[in-house]
Amino acid sequence: MAEAVEVNRAALLEGLPHGFLGRRGGVSRGEVAGLNVGHGSGDDPALIAENRARAAAAVLAGARLVTVYQVHSPDCVAVGADPWSESERPHADALVTDRPGLLLGVLTADCAPVLLADREAGVVGAAHAGWKGAVGGVTDSTIAAMARLGARPERIVAAIGPCIAQASYEVDQAFFDRLGARDSGNARFFAAGRAGHHQFDLEGYVAARLAAAGVARVERLGLDTYAVPDRFFSFRRATHRGEAAYGRQISVIGLGAG
Repeated sequence: MAEAVEVNRAALLEGLPHGFLGRRGGVSRGEVAGLNVGHGSGDDPALIAENRARAAAAVLAGARLVTVYQVHSPDCVAVGADPWSESERPHADALVTDRPGLLLGVLTADCAPVLLADREAGVVGAAHAGWKGAVGGVTDSTIAAMARLGARPERIVAAIGPCIAQASYEVDQAFFDRLGARDSGNARFFAAGRAGHHQFDLEGYVAARLAAAGVARVERLGLDTYAVPDRFFSFRRATHRGEAAYGRQISVIGLGAG
């Protein structure tokens, strides 16, 4: 019997089609075995297409999955009635829509996936927040784009899915200094590490950025991509193991068929 697609859900997004998926339930093999959806992984395109179809079907059967070409930017794009094709994906790291029947997807492999919704306005968003995009303001851009579609920050709820946890995310002194130069308050997102190094709380940083932008309710799933190899892909873990490739998981949200 084929392994079922694992869908992790957030209580704050209950009732909305959404899910933070991992590597379980896919058809890829080898180092990227499982539900690998990343075109840049070197995997067979046919297997990636099948995995993407399985991911969408596990959350909202019949919906069209829409993704972007992620570049660790703060940029967010709105998805209308006629989404771009997979080969024409814009360079961006977040998407918003008020159109039913679509699934917005972001890919991660340690970065933080963020799903957002304003139920009253009928607007949802998805953001890929690695440290660079998070510091650059990708969640701020997503909230602003949702507002242009009628959402209000105080009504938005957000959930942060599987990402590398503080205990697994060692950074050097230069990284610590870089974030400290932007805001001295950023020191609270670091714990002491080995000599000359620190442990960075990406999930906590992203949650704080959401709160600072006016999102009052933020849920953290607290799932560490690095520490659970049978459930999640991890770029850093693959690097530490000397693996030649790493997979990407997907997080999706939509509004239903309407």
